[in-house]
Amino acid sequence: MRRVVDLSHPIENGMTTYPGLPGPDISDHMSRRASRAQYSPGTEFHIGRITMVANTGTYVDVPFHRYPEGNDLARMPLSHLTDLEGVVVDCRGVDSIGVERLRGRRVTGRAVLLWTDWSRHWGTDA
Repeated sequence: MRRVVDLSHPIENGMTTYPGLPGPDISDHMSRRASRAQYSPGTEFHIGRITMVANTGTYVDVPFHRYPEGNDLARMPLSHLTDLEGVVVDCRGVDSIGVERLRGRRVTGRAVLLWTDWSRHWGTDA
């Protein structure tokens, strides 16, 4: 039996992401109050706006990130992202992660988690 492990963290307005990258901007595009003024009586809704760089928080790194001809997330088949065997590569305490961390491991067709332990810095300037 496989299990699903949620590795995500909450994304918050203006949070620290990575040095030099802007934090997310989470705001209203249209508030309920504004919608009531523009639509028929009794009609109201909220439309949110989220602007952030693609690799904010825990994310799927796709080939296009490094290779111009690689698939971006929109072209990545869901079958490549779900119901996969996984392999965890311990990268804790490593300054730079290169291909040598994957040598000798079966990674083709698997979900590969690079365990950096940087989640301990979540919500801090680090």
